[in-house]
Amino acid sequence: MNATLLQIAKPCLLATSICIALCSSPIVSAQIDNLPVLGDAVSGTITTEQEYEFGREIIRSMRAQSPLLKDPLIEEYIAGLSYHLAANSELTDHRLEFLLIDSDQLNAFAAPGGIVGVNAGLFLYADNEGQFASVISHELAHLSQRHYARGVAQSQSSRIASIATTLASILILAAAGGEAGQAALAVSQAAMTENRLQFSRANEEEADRVGMRTLFSAGFDPQDMPGMFENMMQMRSFSRRMPEFLSSHPLDENRVADSRNRALGLPAVEHIQNVEFLLMKQRALLHYQTDYQGHIDGLERDLPQLNGAEADAAIYGIALAQLRNGEFVAATESLVPLLSKDPNRISYVVLEAEIAKAAEDYEQALDILEEHLDINPNNYPLSLTYAETLDANNRHAEAIAVYKELSQQRPNDINIWYELAELQGLVGDISGVHQARAEYFYGTGEFGRALGHLNSALLERNDQLTVARIRQRIDDIQTTIDRYYQ
Repeated sequence: MNATLLQIAKPCLLATSICIALCSSPIVSAQIDNLPVLGDAVSGTITTEQEYEFGREIIRSMRAQSPLLKDPLIEEYIAGLSYHLAANSELTDHRLEFLLIDSDQLNAFAAPGGIVGVNAGLFLYADNEGQFASVISHELAHLSQRHYARGVAQSQSSRIASIATTLASILILAAAGGEAGQAALAVSQAAMTENRLQFSRANEEEADRVGMRTLFSAGFDPQDMPGMFENMMQMRSFSRRMPEFLSSHPLDENRVADSRNRALGLPAVEHIQNVEFLLMKQRALLHYQTDYQGHIDGLERDLPQLNGAEADAAIYGIALAQLRNGEFVAATESLVPLLSKDPNRISYVVLEAEIAKAAEDYEQALDILEEHLDINPNNYPLSLTYAETLDANNRHAEAIAVYKELSQQRPNDINIWYELAELQGLVGDISGVHQARAEYFYGTGEFGRALGHLNSALLERNDQLTVARIRQRIDDIQTTIDRYYQ
C-alpha cells in the first residue's frame, strides 16, 4: 500500500468508522463522454490491487457496524445475480464480496475492492428482477469505472481531511441510515465546493450509462433502470423520509429523463418474471412483516388473478407466512403443489425443511436436506439449514463438522464463525471456541481481540499440528496489522 493510500486510510481506520468512497465522494474532473484512460495518473495513485486490499479493511468495519441479515437463500440469490451482471459488465476484477444489510430501506452501495452492499429493503421497492438488477448494475459501474481511485487522484490537490470526513459520514449513513448519518453527511457535503458536487453528479451519470449497458448485456430490459428511478422519485414525493439510496445518489427529473431516452435507444427486451426473484421478495417482505395473517389473506385474495411465476410466488409467500404464524400443517399443505411442480428447487426444499424443523420433526427435516445435499453437495443454503437442524436436534458434534466445512468454503462469513464458537463451547472444546472467536473478530476488524483469543487457544492442550496452525494464524494476523498500521 503506497503512502498516498495510507494517508487516506489511516485517519479513517483510527476513527470509529472506516471510510467508504461511495458514490458521493469527490472525483477527478472529466467530461462524461471523454473519460481519462485508467492507467495514467489514476493508476499511479492507487492500483487495483491496493483498492482490493483497502476493500478488505472496509468490509471488516462494515461487518462490525452494520446489521446483517442472515438468510442464505437471499444471500445466494444476490451473489448469483451480481456475478451474472459482473460477467456482462466492464469490471475486470471479479473478486466481489457482498453484504446483505438488514434494513427495510431502499439502498445499495459499492466500495473499492469489489465490495457490494445491498439492503434487503431493495426487494420491497423493485417491481421485477430487472429493476432490482439495475441498481446492482449501477453499483458495479462505480467499481468498473474506478470512481474511488479517481477520487483519490483528485484529493492530491484537495484536503485529505475533507475526504476522510465525507467517507466516514457516508459509512455512518450506510450502516445506520438514521438522523446521525444524514446530519454527518450534510455537514461534510456543505464543506465541499460546488465544483466537487458537479463531479459527483458526473459520476452518477456515468454509472447510469455504463450500468445500463451491463443491464442490457445481461439480458434485462433497459427500461427497467428508468422504471426503478421513477419508483424512487415517487417514494420521495409521497413519503416524508427520503430513500437512503437518494442520499448518496443524487436523482432529479433530468437524470430520469436521460435514463429513459438512453433506454429507448436500445432494443426492447421481452420481460419475463424470474420466479426466484419473486420468492426472495416474499422472504424479504415477511422478514419485515408482523401481520402474517394479513399477508396470507392478501395473497389468497390476489391468487385467482395470478398465473405463472406470480402465482407460484404467492403460494410460496402463503406457506412462508403460515410457517411464521406457527401453522405448520397448513404450511406443508400449501407447499405441496410447488414441490410437485419443481421438486428440486432449492428455495422450496429449504422452506420444506424449515417447516419440519420448526415443527420439531428433526428427522424429517434432516432426511429432506440429506437427500438434496446428495444432489447439490456443498450448497450453501442447504448446508447451513442442515447445520442449524442438527444443532436444534442437539447433535452438536455433527453440526460442528458441517460448520467447519462451511468455514472452509466461506472463511469470511462471520455468522458461521459465531455459530461454530457457540457449538464448540457446548461440547467443551475451549481451544476451538477461542479459534472460532478469533476468526469472528478478525472478520470484524478487531485484530487485538482476535490475537487475544488465539493466544488463549495456545494455552489449551493442543496437539502439535493445531499449535502450528494457531501460531501461523497469529503470524498472518500480525502481518495484516503491520501492513495497515505501520
